[in-house]
Amino acid sequence: MNASRYFPFAGRVLIGLPFAMSGFGKLTAAAPTRQMITAAGLPFPVLALAVAIVVELGGGLALIAGFRTRFVAAALAVFAIATALSFHTNFADQNQMIHFLKNVMITGGLLQIVAFGAGALSLDNLKPGRPFPSVKQPG
Repeated sequence: MNASRYFPFAGRVLIGLPFAMSGFGKLTAAAPTRQMITAAGLPFPVLALAVAIVVELGGGLALIAGFRTRFVAAALAVFAIATALSFHTNFADQNQMIHFLKNVMITGGLLQIVAFGAGALSLDNLKPGRPFPSVKQPG
């Protein structure tokens, strides 16, 4: 198995899928999510909800597919940090601290994708007229 070919794809799936699922959950439970956004004191809760759905659902699916991967990973990283700072700063509550740190860890993984790209199995690296490219072997 060529890890340099498959591991970046697996990593994108493992980071992108929770974003996509969260965005879908917000889409199917818009009213309670909007109430949570309002309770957090964020302005324009309807707009914030729409942005969250687009970023999470759209960004998660784009990350999985490897479409405009570095841009999408950067946008998701900003979103993850903004979410941590907006919703998970009550550090007296251990659950909130765990969620804050989870978002920080996700941001770290996304920044690795920003730095190193999508990998071979991605739409970004698909060449017209041929299947997914092979990874060149060193040496």
